[in-house]
Amino acid sequence: MNKNYFLVVLLFTTVSFANDPKNEWHDTTLSDTTIGKIQDAAYQYKKCVSDEMQKALYQTQDSRHATDAIMKQCETTLAIMRDIYLAEKVPSVIADRHLKQLRIQTTRSVLQEMIFSEAARKQGNTH
Repeated sequence: MNKNYFLVVLLFTTVSFANDPKNEWHDTTLSDTTIGKIQDAAYQYKKCVSDEMQKALYQTQDSRHATDAIMKQCETTLAIMRDIYLAEKVPSVIADRHLKQLRIQTTRSVLQEMIFSEAARKQGNTH
């Protein structure tokens, strides 16, 4: 009996969370202009990250610490994209989910590049 009750409560909780209106985006489309603004903001974010990666300061740091510092420097650029979403009445949950995805993908890419660069520097120092 206790297991069945638990399963029913779990099922009800899952179904009610899935139907939460603040987590869904209904009957809304983004205009081509807005999509262009979002793409431009994403480009500016990636450009900021790329420009930061080129700075000599980060070349001497541990790759994880350098990646963290680079990402923090460009966080304000990413906030512009959030403002664009919110101005178009996109729910903050959806906007934040997209920004998180972009942030994670970019962080992984930066970390990979920084590790590669650090390894290349160390390899060059051994000869």
